[in-house]
Amino acid sequence: MTTTTWDDLVTSALLGTDRRPPSPAATPAVALLGRDRRPPTATATDAPAAASPLGTDLRAATATGPATGPGTGPPSAPTDASTPGMDRRPRSPAADPAVALLGAAAVHTVRRRAGLLPAVAEPLPERAPRDSRPPLPEAAARRLGQLLADRPSQGGGRRGAAPDLTELLPQWLAAANTHGYRAPAPALPALLDAARARTDLRPQALAFAGPRALWLARLNPEWKFALRGASGGTALPAPEDAEGVRCLWEEGLFAERVALLSAVRAHDPGAALELLASTWATERAEDRLMFLDSLRAGLSGADEEFLERALSDRSRNVRSTAAELLSALPDSAFAGRMAARASSCVGLDHTGQRATITVEAPHECDAEMQRDGVVPQPPSGRGKRSWWLGQLVEAAPLALWRDRLGGRTPEETVALPVADDWRDELHAAWCRAAVRQRDPAWSRALLGPASAPPAAGPGAASSAALLSTLPDAERAAWVAAFIAAHGLSEAFQLLGVCTVPWSGALGRAVVDALDIARDAGSYPWSFSGVMGLAERCLDPSEADRLQVLTAASEEPADASPGAGDYWSEAFQRLVATLRFRATMHTELAPAPG
Repeated sequence: MTTTTWDDLVTSALLGTDRRPPSPAATPAVALLGRDRRPPTATATDAPAAASPLGTDLRAATATGPATGPGTGPPSAPTDASTPGMDRRPRSPAADPAVALLGAAAVHTVRRRAGLLPAVAEPLPERAPRDSRPPLPEAAARRLGQLLADRPSQGGGRRGAAPDLTELLPQWLAAANTHGYRAPAPALPALLDAARARTDLRPQALAFAGPRALWLARLNPEWKFALRGASGGTALPAPEDAEGVRCLWEEGLFAERVALLSAVRAHDPGAALELLASTWATERAEDRLMFLDSLRAGLSGADEEFLERALSDRSRNVRSTAAELLSALPDSAFAGRMAARASSCVGLDHTGQRATITVEAPHECDAEMQRDGVVPQPPSGRGKRSWWLGQLVEAAPLALWRDRLGGRTPEETVALPVADDWRDELHAAWCRAAVRQRDPAWSRALLGPASAPPAAGPGAASSAALLSTLPDAERAAWVAAFIAAHGLSEAFQLLGVCTVPWSGALGRAVVDALDIARDAGSYPWSFSGVMGLAERCLDPSEADRLQVLTAASEEPADASPGAGDYWSEAFQRLVATLRFRATMHTELAPAPG
């Protein structure tokens, strides 16, 4: 009720007492101030006998003559409005809504303050843990403050020649973590706020923030994500310390347990599996999924029995992950079951002039298929049979097809015609299998030559996934050739999987394509995404070579209005960002010696 009355008073103050007089429920509270706190409205004889000094002074201020002296009572208050000093007396609250409003506000303020009851002080939090990593260089610490203070740009295409600092923060954090620095204590709240707002920052930000980030996160519910998102630099027991490992596994925070499982897995895969199995039945479904995903590192046949049991998990996501991991073990019983199912659906027909792949998709999804991770219900717009076929083929070992399709290489197999319009579905499933099984030979075959028309390939998303299985240098060379042949319109996703900084050949291909687009009068804003990638991924040493592109050029007659200025501005921003990145990395470099 007090809150409602206070809101009424605020509303009256904002609107004005003429438009919104204080409510009758609020104005009587003025009387609680005491008559001795304001001048009387008639005569001094109305005042209480034991007037407070404040009341006496106020009454004296309205009198028509000096006080009679210390210890004497106040003189009579004037009763004639013409008496000197009368206009200095405040009017009655009832006659002045503004005075009534202020008086009511004063009373409610006192009420609210008096309503806070004393309480037993909470115990002090435990001391923040030590972080033994070396401190940031002073210049790098100032740069971090600058990056954290920047705000993401709003609205459409970004304009201006200044670097976009929010997009450089992930790169700065990665470099700082590479050098093993600890975060400055005053920057921890801003780091946690940034990681809360951007999930892509969380792994690097929490690793940099270290154990003190977890300490702070326990004190602020808005940062609770940190307790589940990463280890935060927590000191882990040595993998061979069985007692320490067991204690942290049973009592630690989720983030600490994930980090512990990964550390033990890297040291002794069998011990990590045993640790996970010891509490598997009591873990939450989302935690089981995260723990299971950690088995990707060091995956081997020794994990098969545990993963087979996980195929019966009550969580569909856990079952799907277990099936995916088992499909990466070509000698597992699971892979054998999926190979048998897939081979019954895909075969080779030699009756025509040329060998052709034939497809007979499954007619049902039985209980055994569902136990092995086949999802029975397709997404909207997909047929059931093609949905089931794709899941079988992507989970089958790729080595199956050499024997099944006449001993052909991946390139020869991919080149075979597929009957009844099943080609796209079959090739898409092979793409997913190549990515899942990290098979570069099949990835090369499915990608095809970079100069081939994009429409003949697997599509941008699948091509990007296939490229991720190739060595870094080969990946960059393929994308550079693709851009040289087809330009940038289909290349954004492909560039996203290339190692940063880009190789010299790839960087030159991107910049040349941007320059060609400018000279052709292309719509400039359609290349803003690629330009943003170039700012973050080009080698900073290219800045001086690109300076010549910052000059404004003459716009072609059919160019978009203002395109020339935009391109000049965009190249200025590119050069400025490359130089900023170069300075940023120099500041992070450890001092010599």
